[in-house]
Amino acid sequence: MPAQSIWTLLSWGPDGWSQSIASGVLVTIALALATLPFGLVIGFFVAFAKQHEEPSLRLAANIYTTVFRGLPELVTLFLFFFGMPLLLQYLVRRFYPDATIDVNSFIAGMIVLSLIFSSYASEVFLSAFRAIPKGQYEGGYAIGLSKWQTMRLVILPQLLRIAFPGLENCWLSLLKDTSLVSVVNLAETLRNAGVAARVTKHSFLFYSVAALVFLVLAILSSIATGFILRSLGRRETR
Repeated sequence: MPAQSIWTLLSWGPDGWSQSIASGVLVTIALALATLPFGLVIGFFVAFAKQHEEPSLRLAANIYTTVFRGLPELVTLFLFFFGMPLLLQYLVRRFYPDATIDVNSFIAGMIVLSLIFSSYASEVFLSAFRAIPKGQYEGGYAIGLSKWQTMRLVILPQLLRIAFPGLENCWLSLLKDTSLVSVVNLAETLRNAGVAARVTKHSFLFYSVAALVFLVLAILSSIATGFILRSLGRRETR
C-alpha cells in the first residue's frame, strides 16, 4: 500500500477514519469505566456472601460465580441482549399489550460486563478476605468497634491493598472484553475499525490500529494502577 494512502486513510479529513476510530475509543473507555464500579461492588458483596455463616448466601454466591465464570462471554451477552427483551416484553404485554421493549447496546454491554467482571473480582476479594488474620477482626471488636466499623476502618484498607494486583488483572480483562460488545452494534473501537476495514478493503491496517489502541490503553492502565498501588503502600506504612 502506498505511504500516502495510509496517511489519507488514517487522517481526520473526509477520506480518513481517525475521527471514527477515536470516537470508538471514547466509547470503549466510557464502557469500561461505567462497568468498573458496579463490578467491584457486586464482586465485593459476592465474596462477602461466600464466607458468610448463612449457608443459603454461600450457595447463592457460589452459583453466581459458577454461572458467570463458566459461560462464554459472548453467550452471556447474546442471552441478555436478545433474550431479556423477549422476557420483559412478555411480562409487560400482560398489562400493556402494545408495548415493545428495546435494550440499549451500551446498557446491555455494561450489565453483562459487570456480571462477568464481578464473578472474577469476587474470587480476588475472597482470597484477600482469607489472607487477613481473624485477629484483625477480634482486635477491632476488642476496642469497641462495631462490625461495620471494623470492616470499614480495619479490614477494608487491608483488603484493598491485598486485592489490588488481582483487580488490576481483572481491569485489563475488562478493557479487552469491551470489544465483545461490537457484535451487538455498539460503535466502540473494534466495531468502528471493522467498518473501516470493510469499506476500504484494508483489513490489516485498521485491525492493527485497533490492536494498537487496546495495547496503549493497557499500558496506560498499568502505569495508572502502579501509581495507585504505590499510593496504597505509602498509606499503609504511615
